Amino acid sequence: MSESTIALVTGANKGIGYEIAAGLGALGWRVGVGAREEQRREAAVAKLRADGVDAFGVPLDVTDDASVTAAARLLHEQAGGLDVLVNNAGITGGMPQQPGDVDVATVRAAVEVNVIGVIRVTEAMLPLLRRSASPRIVNMSSGVGSLTRQSASAGEHQTGPLSVAYSPSKSMLNAVTIQYARALRDTGILINAACPGFTATDLNGFRGVRTPQQGAAVAIRLSTLPDDGPTGAFFEDDGLVPW
Repeated sequence: MSESTIALVTGANKGIGYEIAAGLGALGWRVGVGAREEQRREAAVAKLRADGVDAFGVPLDVTDDASVTAAARLLHEQAGGLDVLVNNAGITGGMPQQPGDVDVATVRAAVEVNVIGVIRVTEAMLPLLRRSASPRIVNMSSGVGSLTRQSASAGEHQTGPLSVAYSPSKSMLNAVTIQYARALRDTGILINAACPGFTATDLNGFRGVRTPQQGAAVAIRLSTLPDDGPTGAFFEDDGLVPW
């Protein structure tokens, strides 16, 4: 990819999303900072620019059709297109999430952002991506979304506490990633899911053991795949994650 490569990172005003934007910007790319809160979005843009990144703000609420449509229009009219989409925005949905003690609204909130939001943004950006020479889509998932790891014996894999909102939403996101990969296989658009590991962000009360920079690395790698790179797979730093 060239220095004119344009990327959009959702939820890029903080945490892993910010570090993904910073990492892609360090490659000489122009990076759209997608976020719904204006003050935090513009503060992130200013910080990135101070570090030499060609960053610009993209007002974006992944739960709102009009907001997403406007974001796609902005990228077309002001940035000239889109080459890489990183669907990073996500929420836990709230607590508690244990079976037998969960409000359906908690599940709905997680799915609305983590799954439907990704579909909404991806659908809006596909016409722009189809015009790119080397289009890439990265869906930020989580190891807790791996059905294999969730069903493994205790101690074999750490998949976090019981959850009927956040973890299943990431499992569904993985399934969505596979469906898009199947549909886009002959288009040149590579789409993969990424696990950042247990990263210290406000999503987990900063209890994670990895830095946001470490968590961002896998997304940066998948954003820069060669044209013959993999598609429809689930990756972490150490390689493939079982679905």
